[in-house]
Amino acid sequence: MTTARLCPDCDLPVLPQVAEHGQSAYCPRCQSKLYRGGTFRFTGEFAIALACLILFIPAHFFPMITIRLFGVMIPATLPSGTLTLAPDFPAVAFLILFCSSIAPLLVCGSVLSAQYSLKFRKFTLFKRSAWIIGHLKHWAMFDVFLVSLGISCFKVQDYADIYVGPGLYSLVILQILMALLLSRISLTRYWEAWQPETEHKLDELSVHCHHCHMSQGTNSHCVRCQAPLHKRMPNSIQKTWAYLIAASVFIFPANLYPISIFLNNGKRAEDTIFSGVATLVKTDMLGIAIIIFVASIVVPVAKILGLAFILLTIQFKRQVNHLQRMKLYRFIQWIGKWSMMDLFVISIMVTLIDRDQLLDFTPGPGAIAFGVVVVLTMLAAESLDSRLIWDNYEQRTK
Repeated sequence: MTTARLCPDCDLPVLPQVAEHGQSAYCPRCQSKLYRGGTFRFTGEFAIALACLILFIPAHFFPMITIRLFGVMIPATLPSGTLTLAPDFPAVAFLILFCSSIAPLLVCGSVLSAQYSLKFRKFTLFKRSAWIIGHLKHWAMFDVFLVSLGISCFKVQDYADIYVGPGLYSLVILQILMALLLSRISLTRYWEAWQPETEHKLDELSVHCHHCHMSQGTNSHCVRCQAPLHKRMPNSIQKTWAYLIAASVFIFPANLYPISIFLNNGKRAEDTIFSGVATLVKTDMLGIAIIIFVASIVVPVAKILGLAFILLTIQFKRQVNHLQRMKLYRFIQWIGKWSMMDLFVISIMVTLIDRDQLLDFTPGPGAIAFGVVVVLTMLAAESLDSRLIWDNYEQRTK
């Protein structure tokens, strides 16, 4: 791959030089991967995506675990928690269902539809499939769900016997295949297969398309996907600030109001996120307490503070530590989904513990606010154009 292009993350004009043995090419300034080396076959991704779709059936319809509570066997399937929450907490139920089922299903289906549209040259279908893969792959959270399932099992082990079901084995295999699929997917290669980039000299490039990642000269619309071209994502800073401010408002009720309500022999125990962590510490579950504390308290606050710091350095045109800020932004993007862990735990616990007046587990009002915080912080990270971090870099080095 020797076509000149603009780095999608910092806008540096580069000419990737990839060795014959398939080494990947990286941006010399921001260290973003420009081109993935090695052998590549679309048929491999097709087979993995198809296997994932097949495994969706047993992973969703067979019990993951079954507990024996007061002599009653209670099975838990992957979507059963959302069905239980839907009547009283429809927004929370939809968010859990979207992250645990809908998003990964759409990503796998879009891989198949993208390859179908490549073969039969269906441009509209191909463009929509590529958009779904690019925007929803961060919302596919089987890994977070599996960790949440393990935490839930630790919480109920004092009340019930736990038995592993076939749905859990299917879900573990599905997560392995899903991780392999996401590691292989390269939208740049898909668009290159649709239409290779036009040869340009470095000084002829001025705009990078946000949709198909094609570098080109000054145009109003992309020559490959016909999407409107912008030097930077429109209103990126304003959108990110709006999401962050809204998330900052909701993070207070998310931590001050009860996130779960547990009834045990008529005794009502309301737990906020922090009091739930304290309870885990008192019951000698220090490891789980640390995981919940980091995922539900540290991560949301860190995302808000980290993105606010990046935005302030952009607006005040800070001229140092560009690479460190870029690494911070990538870390925020990666860690954002782990805040969903507490909501997944709630959905599993609601399924397992529902024995009328003896034992009962329901979400509290804090769960709604916490779900809003998770969504807003993830949208904030997606709305920020990372190239804004580097806009004053060349001015400093001249």
